[in-house]
Amino acid sequence: DQAIDMVKQSCAFSAPGHSCGIHSHNEDHIQRVAMEIPVCRVLVNQVQVFGNGGFFNNGLWFTLSLGNGSWGGTTTDDNLTWYHLINYTKLVRVIPEVIPTDEELWGNYLRKYG
Repeated sequence: DQAIDMVKQSCAFSAPGHSCGIHSHNEDHIQRVAMEIPVCRVLVNQVQVFGNGGFFNNGLWFTLSLGNGSWGGTTTDDNLTWYHLINYTKLVRVIPEVIPTDEELWGNYLRKYG
């Protein structure tokens, strides 16, 4: 609890949304950090300075600019790359309407939380 509180305080002070890391093999601790710390990336058992900017072994895009998401007041939570600098045009046509039922949308949530 103390470690979680300390990381939350640090994030609130310096860089909400940016990133944090955990060095652990305890999956419960790892999941707790991912669920409770308001950041866009949680690196597990990695060097933060290298891992955040993307690497061959973690699946993040290579970059020197990290999005902080809405926590940090930015528009993306991604590692910014060339992909974010290209304008895309979406050609949108009407398709047959598919309206999900309340059960399809909320069933699991309502069964769990009532």
